[in-house]
Amino acid sequence: MLNYIIRRILFMLPTVVGITFLVFLLLALSPGGIGAALSVSGGQQDASKAAILQAYLEDRYGLNDPVIVQYGRWLHRISPVKFGTRDQVTPAGERLRSPKEIPEPPLREWFAKGKSSGAADASMATDSKLGSGANETQLLARVTAIIGVDGMALEGDDEVARQRSYRKASNDALTARSRYLASKRSFESALAEYATVAQEPQLLDRKGKIVIDAMESHRIDHANAAWPKVVTSGDAMLQAFNDALVAREVLALAFDEGAFPNAGFPLIPNVLWVGTPDLGVAFSKSRPVTELIANALPVTLLLNFLAFPLIYLIAIPSGVLASARAGSWFDKMSGASYVALWSIPTVWAGVLAIGYLANQQYLGLFPVSGLHDRAADAWTFLPGIQANGVWAMGWLVDSLWHIVLPVTCLVYGGFAVLSKQTRAAMLDNFSADYVRTAKAKGVSRKDVVIHHVFRNSLLPLITMFVTVFPATLAGSVVIERIFSVPGMGSLILDAINQRDRELILANTFMVACVNLGALLCADILYALADPRVSYE
Repeated sequence: MLNYIIRRILFMLPTVVGITFLVFLLLALSPGGIGAALSVSGGQQDASKAAILQAYLEDRYGLNDPVIVQYGRWLHRISPVKFGTRDQVTPAGERLRSPKEIPEPPLREWFAKGKSSGAADASMATDSKLGSGANETQLLARVTAIIGVDGMALEGDDEVARQRSYRKASNDALTARSRYLASKRSFESALAEYATVAQEPQLLDRKGKIVIDAMESHRIDHANAAWPKVVTSGDAMLQAFNDALVAREVLALAFDEGAFPNAGFPLIPNVLWVGTPDLGVAFSKSRPVTELIANALPVTLLLNFLAFPLIYLIAIPSGVLASARAGSWFDKMSGASYVALWSIPTVWAGVLAIGYLANQQYLGLFPVSGLHDRAADAWTFLPGIQANGVWAMGWLVDSLWHIVLPVTCLVYGGFAVLSKQTRAAMLDNFSADYVRTAKAKGVSRKDVVIHHVFRNSLLPLITMFVTVFPATLAGSVVIERIFSVPGMGSLILDAINQRDRELILANTFMVACVNLGALLCADILYALADPRVSYE
């Protein structure tokens, strides 16, 4: 059995990789790209802010790299075995890495030295502080000046000071990098405008963006009306690149000081180390994905751990009773009732429950949304007299009262499937030879039903477990949205609306592991329920 479990777990790894890669591919190829909804949120927002945000997202996720490279980078983060410098972990659980290199500005050689062939003009050359090929001494001089002016404690044993210095350097580097990326986009837009005015479509791609490789061999037309804009935006881009380069070096120094504890433990220092998976940071909420899941997962588990046992505790006994009394009024009534419930869409049932059972204009028996009353935090755990002298139901009863409708909407759909499957499996075994033999020996009907027929009908029920449990998790997404429950369902729907890649991939990874784990659990239960099943 142990060898079989190990083999199954090893086979799960490529399955999870395949599932997550397909979802990753869909996100990468979706119209508008990652964060499309976020970049246009708030209506007509400032165009420069939208450009900075979009440029930042492209740089953060490496959207200019091939999809397979992007996926490999994400796979490396969630892998327990990692390469390179160890991450640092903040008290909030955020992973910090050595700052990324600043991407080189396009056509930098134009600004550095011009081209004698005429492809670029020497008039574009500039004496920018660093962009025109300044040496490392100048770079270090600017970094030292910034550190001296700001009084950054990059040295010493004051941990709080080092953390404060790192936070400031990180914010400055992020701002400088975003400005550089936005200025780079402006420069490329100016080049695209130049190519359009010059009526040279070979310089543009199908989306109307400039092709840098084609522009490198292009002979500049100084009479082009868009040429001055190219020069101005190019100078601005190089200045922003210089600032981003300096800010990056300052951040690298702050990171090397070790302001926060290192993650994992090294196998080969600065080459290979082992650590917990890093699910990234959700840019739509600016919080670590692990923290968001840690807050939402217990809510979803609470709903499902209440719903799932209820399905089995009601459906299986009713299916056993219906099979033992096949053709009776209970068999017919329970079957018709379960099929009728199964035919009601979950969305419709949730809306009706809110509209009639929770609406104060009608019955008003249950809360409309949420998990707690607004005043529940000040209540005692159990019902009783509160500090203000007023009797209240207490935190526990209030929580159970709030989840009655969500759990009810989760469970009713599973009754028909599981009950009918139980009834069919047991009817097949009632006509078996071993049942007739047991009856002939005088075994009581109760023992025949429970110890013989029901036990030999467990295999189909275990198979249903594989489908019912993941279906319950999937159904909670809709229920949580309808009843405004802050669980995984609401979290994943928000992530889809915002196209937050980190959240979507983390949830996909978790759902895939749950489904594969259910399959493995079913195989183990097969062997426990039936001694004839062996994996040796």
